[in-house]
Amino acid sequence: MTGRLRVAVAAPLAPELCKLVTSLEPRIDLVVDQSLLPPMRHPADFSGDPSFRRTSAQQAAYEEMLDSADVLYGIPDVDPGALARTVRANPLLRWVHTMAAGGGGQVRAAQLTADELERVVFTTSAGVHGDALAEFAVFGVFAGAKHLPRLLEQQRKRVWSGRWMMSHVSDQTVLVLGLGGIGARVAAKLSALGVTVIGTSRSGTSVPGVARTIHPDAVGEVLPHVDAVVTTLPGTDATHHLVGREFFAALKPGATVVNVGRGTVVDEQALLEALDAGVVGFTALDVFEVEPLPGNSPLWAHPRVLVSPHTAALDAREDRRIAELFAGNATRFLDGVPMRNVVDTVEFY
Repeated sequence: MTGRLRVAVAAPLAPELCKLVTSLEPRIDLVVDQSLLPPMRHPADFSGDPSFRRTSAQQAAYEEMLDSADVLYGIPDVDPGALARTVRANPLLRWVHTMAAGGGGQVRAAQLTADELERVVFTTSAGVHGDALAEFAVFGVFAGAKHLPRLLEQQRKRVWSGRWMMSHVSDQTVLVLGLGGIGARVAAKLSALGVTVIGTSRSGTSVPGVARTIHPDAVGEVLPHVDAVVTTLPGTDATHHLVGREFFAALKPGATVVNVGRGTVVDEQALLEALDAGVVGFTALDVFEVEPLPGNSPLWAHPRVLVSPHTAALDAREDRRIAELFAGNATRFLDGVPMRNVVDTVEFY
């Protein structure tokens, strides 16, 4: 494709980042009206202030802007229904960039037809969160090895116990489920600490820092030998409850489980059973099957569970990195070069 690209900003984007996008790709005609976008409460708050409401005239202006564009920066109001409306109302639309790394789930929820999925390319922000999530994963592995729950409990009770042995992370073997952008960063950081990393890959492609790469179907062979598991997998039909009863039955007793992928990958009921049985010694979770995590979930009060409210990826530079990723993809789109992070509209990841 050649020429220019009319991009409607459908999600909050700071004025300085609007300028950044057009400076990185001058062939973009950016259409944005900040009055039509909800104020952000923190970086990467693409839903914006929940109290924000458009007047009927503003809503009409917002939809008119979206319906005039070749490309959307963001899913309108992070609402699959609004995305479906825009795709159907705007026959010129060719590309939508979702803000989330797992934006494929939002595309699936829009229930678009096969023709619509063929006409519009969807991309995600996968990769921009890699380092932040990898750091949380490493933190989770360390927390399990160094018995963080016991330390916190003893401190809370002011108990000076006898000494006990802790595990050396550098002596551990860690299974990383998924070697995409996040998994690759997890593997790199863990291997730099001396960890032996085993990674799963359906394609057989490995990444630096992985000592052994296996197909997901062969996971059962290594589970009795790993000290920790880090899942970075997307939420698809193939990964749903992949980490479940059968998985835990084969896992080395006392292992640590960390999830920085999607909550649906882990069967939370099976995880709780494994925790109570001592099969899982500690788990650090940044994602859950239902979010927000319901107040009656046993995970909240379990002594060997660390609950993070899906915040491990958030940092001050995230918005800028997404804007840079988008601008780079716009250049690829205009030049007819394959784009990064294109959503698989069969598995939706």
